[in-house]
Amino acid sequence: MGVLATALTSCGSEPDKRCVDRNSYEAGKGYKVLDNKACKKGGNGSSTTGSGGSSGTWYYSSGKGTHANAGTFDKAKAVDRGGFGCSSSKSHSGSSGG
Repeated sequence: MGVLATALTSCGSEPDKRCVDRNSYEAGKGYKVLDNKACKKGGNGSSTTGSGGSSGTWYYSSGKGTHANAGTFDKAKAVDRGGFGCSSSKSHSGSSGG
């Protein structure tokens, strides 16, 4: 029952995102997670460079810890997951016979 509730509530919501240093990828670990402030400085969440020189980019991936892996930098790909209770962006109209 919890899985169904999670699937229904996740439809149409923002994907999980973490602010990462795009240049910090380590094999087996992923990207180093930064403070969200490093991504918010750019306004729209694109790559930014803070005063300390660390760049922050939104990376759409779930998880916890100091590194993020198995995700995407493309928000459209992160949202395009679908699932139970989700309708596609295409409208399906028609009439039933009878």
